[in-house]
Amino acid sequence: MFKIRSALREQRGFIVILLSFGLLRVAVADYNPVPSGSMRPTILEGDVVLVNRLAYDLKVPLTDFALARLGEPVRGDIITFNSPRDGVRLIKRVVGLPGDVVSMRDKKLSINGVPLSYVPRGPVTEKVGDDAAVPGLRVSEQLGPRAHDVLWLDGVQGRDNFGPLKIPADQYLMLGDNRDNSADSRYIGLVPRRLLIARAERVLVSVDPLRNFMPRVERLGASLYP
Repeated sequence: MFKIRSALREQRGFIVILLSFGLLRVAVADYNPVPSGSMRPTILEGDVVLVNRLAYDLKVPLTDFALARLGEPVRGDIITFNSPRDGVRLIKRVVGLPGDVVSMRDKKLSINGVPLSYVPRGPVTEKVGDDAAVPGLRVSEQLGPRAHDVLWLDGVQGRDNFGPLKIPADQYLMLGDNRDNSADSRYIGLVPRRLLIARAERVLVSVDPLRNFMPRVERLGASLYP
């Protein structure tokens, strides 16, 4: 027992650093590996993204209990959150804010009666499932002041039509940028504010799972917002 206490005293500086790092990660900033392609082309499988846990709320660590509101989600933000269906952590883009009326017709969104602008960027071939590859189109979507690219896949049965839907207070409509390969609010429902975790900011590191996890050096530190 004496040896254990002595060792703890000798290493107390290191222990404090570890505890501080753990508290920083659960309360201030975190990093999230991304295993799926639901946010392609913005976020790729194998990306590890930096997220800001203080973007919206100050929460009791490891809980959904908010001590204070620090900011409001902005349309177009990429957010990590706990799924209202099963609690799994997801990462999607905010499309509908509280009070918005949102609809989708043939993949194209309208918000508060105003259709979004879509500009084709070029054809793509995307992997769906373990082996299948399908053709599609990369499109620039003008969501508020910022444009970002989304994917539309050919022959994939996605939920391309919904609404008009009015978003209730303190709830958000989330969509993946890979519109035909994303389990988002069209499937899991609207996301209550209390389930929001953090705002994704940039890519920390990235590896390519299809090339023996070779680093994607060009994505190091890349911002998620054009």
